[in-house]
Amino acid sequence: MKYIGPMIRHIVLFTWKDDATDEQRAAVTAELGKLPGVIPQLCAFTVGADAGINQGNHDYAVVADFDSVDDYLIYRDHPLHQAVIVDHIRPILASRAAVQLKL
Repeated sequence: MKYIGPMIRHIVLFTWKDDATDEQRAAVTAELGKLPGVIPQLCAFTVGADAGINQGNHDYAVVADFDSVDDYLIYRDHPLHQAVIVDHIRPILASRAAVQLKL
């Protein structure tokens, strides 16, 4: 049986540049959606655009759960994750906020 210690939840909020296209935004979701299939350390992974209920919110969120800090670090540094950041997120990124919580 695998030991389940304190879990780590990684939360990232993005605001896109005003000129970000629908195609670019959709590509972020599509590319992030590939990560659970290649990074087994992801226990849970939710991504998506803000629902548009409140003004002033960020445009997009990523919430990822990991069994340990080490598993989070594997995800953080994984080459495919880094490629999504460089190729799809940074080109349309206006601002970013992130936090890692111990659960």
